Amino acid sequence: MAPIRVLLCLLGLVVCSNSKCFFKELVWDNNPPTGCVDDAGAEHEFGSEWVEDCMDCSCTNEGLSCCSKMPDENADIPEDCELDLDKDNCFAKMVLKSDKTKECTIV
Repeated sequence: MAPIRVLLCLLGLVVCSNSKCFFKELVWDNNPPTGCVDDAGAEHEFGSEWVEDCMDCSCTNEGLSCCSKMPDENADIPEDCELDLDKDNCFAKMVLKSDKTKECTIV
């Protein structure tokens, strides 16, 4: 039973490691910035962290950094499996294509 748990944990790491991240460096004009501005135009204080559109974001004095909480849909997935993405709740699981009620297990 232990080898199966280890394998499932490793599979989870592979799926999670295929998430997308970006970094937006701060732009210094004549006035130093007071925080980070996201794509929607909202300003966030230095040291703040938030979740928006299934992205974990943070603001430092170097810039805005965000990483998707969802795995990349193009991740290496076994042929008989697919990702079931719930973007409303930022949740993903790997399920069998033939029976989406059963999670994929690699033997």
